[in-house]
Amino acid sequence: TGKCFYTFRGHSAEIVCLSFNPQSTLLATGSMDTTAKLWDLEKGEEVTTLNGHSAEIIALSFNTTGDRIITGSFDHTVAVWDVGTGREQNLSIKMPTNNNATDKYELMNEPKEAIDARLCVQLWDAVTGTHLATLAAHSKEVLDVCFDYAGQRVATASADGSARVYNAGTKQCIAKLEGHEDEISKVS
Repeated sequence: TGKCFYTFRGHSAEIVCLSFNPQSTLLATGSMDTTAKLWDLEKGEEVTTLNGHSAEIIALSFNTTGDRIITGSFDHTVAVWDVGTGREQNLSIKMPTNNNATDKYELMNEPKEAIDARLCVQLWDAVTGTHLATLAAHSKEVLDVCFDYAGQRVATASADGSARVYNAGTKQCIAKLEGHEDEISKVS
């Protein structure tokens, strides 16, 4: 019908990312105000505010069971949150700030040369914070990334006009999707 059910107000700056939980009972919003918020879709109310980043939140996503949410920020960190309590888990993933991923991470099948970190996707264990792999195949910035619902594949979207699909287990690229004339900004 096109009817608006709720308008959620509470952020003090623009909302730049959002995500439904797998059960479609919660909506998460990430904002330029450095916070993320969880909203109850049945009641139309704010559930909690996730505070902890020192810069804008530019990406967020629920895990496949909906009990955790991950946020990414311009402060060069990724945080994992418990959805039930709204508390940050004892895990903080800090990205290199010098745009040179080779200083800290060993790149798969790549020569030891400077590779701009914006061209790569870093995979981390969300429980331990251990770095698992670097996926480096794009010639311009990676703009979005997602897992499939089974957690078997990782898809990336890039400003180079291509998307890549990786096997999450082997970390190998299994498909190159090319042909767009301009950037691909989202995958899901």
